[in-house]
Amino acid sequence: MSEDWKEPKEDITALLDAIIQYIPEPQVLEGSSQMLITSLDYSKYVGRIAVGRVHRGELREGQEIMLCKRDGSMVKSKIKEIDVFEGLGRTKVDAVQSGDICAIIGVEGFEIGETIADANDPEPLPTIAIDEPTMSMLFTINNSPFFGKDGKFVTSRHIYDRLMKELDKNLALRVVPTDSADSWLVYGRGVLHLSVLIETMRREGYELQVGQPQVIIKEIDGEKCEPVEQLTVNLPEECSSRIIDMVTKRKGEMTMMESKNDRMHLEFTIPSRGIIGLNNAVLTASAGEAIMAHRFLEYQPWKGEIERRTNGSIIAMETGTAYAYALNNLQSRGRFFIAPGDEVYAGQVVGEHTKDNDLVVNVTKSKKLTNMRASGSDDKVSLAPPTVFSLEDALEYIKGDEYVEITPNSMRMRKIILDELERKRQEDKSHHNIIAPIMQIILGFRYRFFVLILNTCTTNPIYIGRAVCKSYSNVVRLLIVKLIMNNIKK
Repeated sequence: MSEDWKEPKEDITALLDAIIQYIPEPQVLEGSSQMLITSLDYSKYVGRIAVGRVHRGELREGQEIMLCKRDGSMVKSKIKEIDVFEGLGRTKVDAVQSGDICAIIGVEGFEIGETIADANDPEPLPTIAIDEPTMSMLFTINNSPFFGKDGKFVTSRHIYDRLMKELDKNLALRVVPTDSADSWLVYGRGVLHLSVLIETMRREGYELQVGQPQVIIKEIDGEKCEPVEQLTVNLPEECSSRIIDMVTKRKGEMTMMESKNDRMHLEFTIPSRGIIGLNNAVLTASAGEAIMAHRFLEYQPWKGEIERRTNGSIIAMETGTAYAYALNNLQSRGRFFIAPGDEVYAGQVVGEHTKDNDLVVNVTKSKKLTNMRASGSDDKVSLAPPTVFSLEDALEYIKGDEYVEITPNSMRMRKIILDELERKRQEDKSHHNIIAPIMQIILGFRYRFFVLILNTCTTNPIYIGRAVCKSYSNVVRLLIVKLIMNNIKK
């Protein structure tokens, strides 16, 4: 890095010199002490630590201060220790002056946006707003057949304690208990915010499962509203049309389009739902050259339904080891997320189906050994490389009936209900719950007509129902006959 791009250097001395030359040094303001808390840290020894820049005056170790709260109240406190930042660590000092960025230890009950002021002359600074959570995700214990093999902390108590500990230093996070003692709804600012927490827990030795991200819907002035974000994409000019089409299909609206050299700078407003899974698609469409960033803008009226992943999942039928022989015979059914030799269990999502329905396959089937040989039967197997997901990609990929299982050494996708027969029963129940009210509405008038006939005729009721319903399908006929029979029993 250097001032002349034709003469590159191996250090960042030119950058540091430019900071000193072009960025003005802070103004020193005299007067009573003022510091706006803009961040926080946490230590298990001293608790929460307030971080911010001294706006005016001076702060000293042991000084009596007044904490000016967001609601206008004031709480008296005392500074126990002051640290300044040097390199990657902190150094203890006796005092800091206007313009210094420091960490204050000893102040209790503070929040970001509040002011540390002089105890005798407290003057609060204007508060800053904290972005509210826009997305939620279900956290639950790992109850898969492979639970406890990798992790050190696997119980609900361990996960709950870790989430409570995260609340001490992560103000944008919210944890809400559910009806189950093993599950919690965790609210954050987006998929990236929550995935950072999940990855941190994974590296610390935790095992857990998380569900599909869901946006937080609010009702404002009697209207259903959802979070909308400002999306910025910088990409090559030849890819711009594909990206614009992709974003507009997700209810995005272009607000700016600017050409810079051979690249395009695009800005959109898009629902937070539309950003889920967009990053991977944009990188694929632009051959990895797109740079994408987004931030929360505001809540706006509901934009309508957005089409998510339409392809179904390929699900393992049995628990065991995946074999190349089985994967080779199933390659035409879709793309796989596992390689030969990987351990799988029944109900695990092992691939993506080419069609829109789920497909249950046996990837643990091996070739039977015999003494018979035939030409071409022992050809070398050629498999396509498996698709490997990052944590963020997996969270954006799963459907509503799937979990992502996270352990220190592996990451898997699975169905919430592992048993195939139980999944089918639940699907049948959901279909019945949808069809029954519709049939009641459609057949309401006809049903009353049939009851009237039954009350005035002595003919076989089943014969009457079938005779009148000849034009309907078999399912509708059976529903009508069942309704008639129930009425007779009453």
